[in-house]
Amino acid sequence: MSAIHLQNLVKTFGDFNALKTMDLAIADGEFMALLGPSGCGKSTTMNMIAGMEQPTSGKILFGDRDMAGVPMGRRGVGFVFQNYAIFTHMTVRQNLAYGPRMRGAAKAEIDRRVGTIAEMLQLTPLLDRKADRLSVNILQRVAIGRSAIMEPAIFLLDEPLSNVDAAFRAVMRTELKQLQRQFRQTMVYVTHDQLEAMTMADRIAVMDHGVLQQVGTPLEVYNNPANVFVARFIGAPGMNLLKGRPAESDRGLVVDLGPLGVTPPLPDELAAALRGVRGDVLYGFRPEQAMLVENGGISMPVTFVERIGARTIVHLGQGENAVKAVFDNDVGVSIEQAATIAPPAPSVRIFDAATGVAVNAD
Repeated sequence: MSAIHLQNLVKTFGDFNALKTMDLAIADGEFMALLGPSGCGKSTTMNMIAGMEQPTSGKILFGDRDMAGVPMGRRGVGFVFQNYAIFTHMTVRQNLAYGPRMRGAAKAEIDRRVGTIAEMLQLTPLLDRKADRLSVNILQRVAIGRSAIMEPAIFLLDEPLSNVDAAFRAVMRTELKQLQRQFRQTMVYVTHDQLEAMTMADRIAVMDHGVLQQVGTPLEVYNNPANVFVARFIGAPGMNLLKGRPAESDRGLVVDLGPLGVTPPLPDELAAALRGVRGDVLYGFRPEQAMLVENGGISMPVTFVERIGARTIVHLGQGENAVKAVFDNDVGVSIEQAATIAPPAPSVRIFDAATGVAVNAD
């Protein structure tokens, strides 16, 4: 079985708690991304799954098998590091064939596997080229192929695309997903790049400071962030958050944003949940969901306009009251003019300002 279960997993290094009581179930054949900023514990988690680090406490199960005491070489995992780890004195063909040859595979089987992986990763024309003559982009592709050729049931990748250029990353995102689907592997992918996680993963485990913040599909963590950290970390730009207080109006429950005025009325379900909250809240909405309106929205001065091809990011307000809105590239706004924006009511999310936890409408 290639399902992975992390149960009450803890890792400390001296007085430093790198991972705090993590529980996570990764299904057989699932593509799970461990996403978070540097130092959040994602690589530590992967290293323990691989067997390179031992947990301080807790369990790692592959299916029903406890991995305690099982060395890395007997766990049946493939591993790709951030910095490619291949033999530069060998050809691409020799690098790809190295693992099966060490396992005693027959030459015909090795040739078949090399041919399949080389074609999948577009390495066929380079098979007889020495690795030390290849670009960093191609070297990382060879490193992925060298692990994938072993057809491990569990494939672990630790930020494998962080050192390659943007165009190559876009290509490799597609190829890695195709690779996983073809071999039906359980894939755990560590990254700080939310675009990689959002485009490839079946589910994302968002981490921060050794704590698992939320687990869900890309759309779940984007549309319904569990807390302020996830709201800000997911999205480019992240979710807008404006501090205010719930207030009754003749139109229904709104959020009083102080000098910015009041928001449009909240949906009935969210309003019902919010009536039980005391104190300040954060009124959240995605920049992509903001709309220009004539009235009934939040009026703010435009401070900067970023035109980036197919879309335009408009910056409004300043300091704690700064927000961003994403529009089509032909939006008619300019710096120093006032713009009134409002998100669609169903897209609004509310967070308790004291705890940072989302106020759920259900």
